[in-house]
Amino acid sequence: MKRTLDDLAVFGGTAAFSEKLYVGRPNIGNRERLLSRIEDMLDRRWLSNDGVYLQEFERTVARMLGVRHCIATCNGTIALEIAIRALGLSGEVIVPSFTFIATAHALQWQQITPVFCDVDPRTHTLDPDCVERLVTSRTTGIIGVHLWGEAHHVEALEALARRRGLKLMFDAAHAFACSYGGKMIGNFGDAEIFSFHATKFLNTFEGGAICTNDDALAEKSRLMRNFGFAGFDKVIYIGTNGKMTEVAAAMGLTGLEALDEFIDANLANYRSYTRELEGIPGATLRTYDDTRRQNYQYIIVEVDEAVAGIARDALVELLHAENIVARRYFYPGCHDMEPYRSLYPGAGAGLPNTARLARQVMALPTGTAVGEAEIRTICQVVRFACSHGREITRSMNSRAPEATGEA
Repeated sequence: MKRTLDDLAVFGGTAAFSEKLYVGRPNIGNRERLLSRIEDMLDRRWLSNDGVYLQEFERTVARMLGVRHCIATCNGTIALEIAIRALGLSGEVIVPSFTFIATAHALQWQQITPVFCDVDPRTHTLDPDCVERLVTSRTTGIIGVHLWGEAHHVEALEALARRRGLKLMFDAAHAFACSYGGKMIGNFGDAEIFSFHATKFLNTFEGGAICTNDDALAEKSRLMRNFGFAGFDKVIYIGTNGKMTEVAAAMGLTGLEALDEFIDANLANYRSYTRELEGIPGATLRTYDDTRRQNYQYIIVEVDEAVAGIARDALVELLHAENIVARRYFYPGCHDMEPYRSLYPGAGAGLPNTARLARQVMALPTGTAVGEAEIRTICQVVRFACSHGREITRSMNSRAPEATGEA
């Protein structure tokens, strides 16, 4: 319990936790089932290249999402790159700057210009009106991002893409097992991309997938995933090595069997945070729309320094000292990272909502490694910090340089 400033670890007090709590520690599922699959895989001596577990994983995901095709890949970034190339994108593609850097990198890597667009301050996703203003004769596509697992403005973006003759795809890295408008995410735009990285609530150790209802796009993506091979020794298209391994697919299948358990844990944590964060000055929890299917994977708080008296960055530093590894998402925005800051120095002028969110958004620990007791302690620290924000800020600012690690 933090009662005075001296109790805070950042000022020499004892940390709230003896071990670090992370935003997303890997979910494992049933270890016996996983190890049984791995033993079977080893007995088969088929470790990669369209094995039985990969095929089962793709079928299971496609069936669950109600989508025609799931093309599993070695990671989500490769899935983005393959889908971008398979769609024939070139020139300029409109993307949010408030996203993980891979969304932009997947374009720039292929010498396509990412045109950074501002987001809706309420939903944190692409603002369709802003997208419309950025379309030029060089624009070939739009990449939306289902941030925090929620889709927004999908109909407006689809209508805009049709009207302007553009391709539309979605980075759905946060949105596996989520729905929108009565449909599972995976069915929108020309294609949707998932990530199964270790920190995602469903992981394949490392992995990703392209989901689409377009038969031709799926065929092209499968070719590109495996060097363009269409048979044992027949290459008919340019490609790369984007295959998901059998052990990764085995992990994914094991996770799918425990999917409801993972979601239930996330939901319980979200409800605990909702109770414990209520009424904290300047710390606003981003709520989920419970009329949709959600995975509740992220606990997102916006920190208003004017009300809390403490800036988001200072609060994150304070929490880290308590072994609460809160994260700044997505700081400072893709447009303000290299190479984009140098390539497109004026991009930030049109991104006021992105700039504010990059200053204020903070993700807190959740997942199966966190429970009600931990959440109560985390929120007690946040409540104390925001209730004494100005005093803490003055004390943090007055620390000697050596205390802050500065040279």
